[in-house]
Amino acid sequence: MIVSRRRLIAGLAAAPILAGCDKLTYSEGFRDTLRAAEGLTMHAQRLISDRAALAREFAEADLSPVFRSNGTRRPGSQSYAAHAATGFADWRLGVGGLVARPQSLSLAQLRALPTRTQITRHDCVEGWSAIGKWTGVPLRLILNAAGVSARARYIVFHCADDYGPGKYYESIDMIDALHPQTILAWGLNGQPLPIENGAPLRLRVERQLGYKHAKYVERIEAVESLSPIGGGKGGYWEDHSDYEWYAGI
Repeated sequence: MIVSRRRLIAGLAAAPILAGCDKLTYSEGFRDTLRAAEGLTMHAQRLISDRAALAREFAEADLSPVFRSNGTRRPGSQSYAAHAATGFADWRLGVGGLVARPQSLSLAQLRALPTRTQITRHDCVEGWSAIGKWTGVPLRLILNAAGVSARARYIVFHCADDYGPGKYYESIDMIDALHPQTILAWGLNGQPLPIENGAPLRLRVERQLGYKHAKYVERIEAVESLSPIGGGKGGYWEDHSDYEWYAGI
C-alpha cells in the first residue's frame, strides 16, 4: 500500500506517542522526512502503474448537479476584468521557456485546435468531490507546436489570480504534461468555462488532486528546474502551506 505524506501526517497525529505533533510539523528535519516520503510515493506509484493509464471517466448521468468553485472565484486585477468584459476576445495564452517556437494563442485559436472531452471526478484535498465534463485542447499538442526542448523537465502554469504579493502558479512534470487526459480546458458541461471555475482556461491533470488543476492559466513555461519558480517547491501551496508537489491519485 502506498501511503501519501498527508495520510502519514494524519496517522502520526492520531498516535498517542506523538502528542507533540505540532512541534514535529514545524520541525524542518521532520518536514524533510515527509518530503522524502513524497518522492517515494511518486516513484512507487509510477513503478507499479502504467504511466499512460487513464483516470476513470464517467457518463453524462453521473454529472454533479453543481460543480462547486473553490479558491479564487474571480481574479481582482483590472486586466482580468477588461478581458472578462469582452468575453476574453483579446486574451492570449503565452507559451515560452525551453521551447523552440514561443507561442501566443488567442482563445479562438485554442478552441479551433483538436479537442478532448472527458467526464471525470475532481477530488479536492479539502474532502469534497464533483464530476464534471471538461472540454479543451490536449496540452501535448501545445507543447509539440512550441517545440519543447528535451531539457525541459517541468511545465509551469502562471495564473491570473493574485495570492499575496504574487500570482498563483503550479507545475507538473513532463510525464503528466504529455498524458492524454491532461488538457487545457475552456469548456465545462457543454458551456464556456465559467469565471468561478477558471475562465478562460484551466488545467485538468486528472490523475492528481484538485489543487494541481490551476485555474486562470495565462502563461505556460517549460523549465529544467523548479528552483527559480516561487519558493522552489513548484507551486503556490507547496511553497506556502507545504502541500505535496506530487498529488497523484
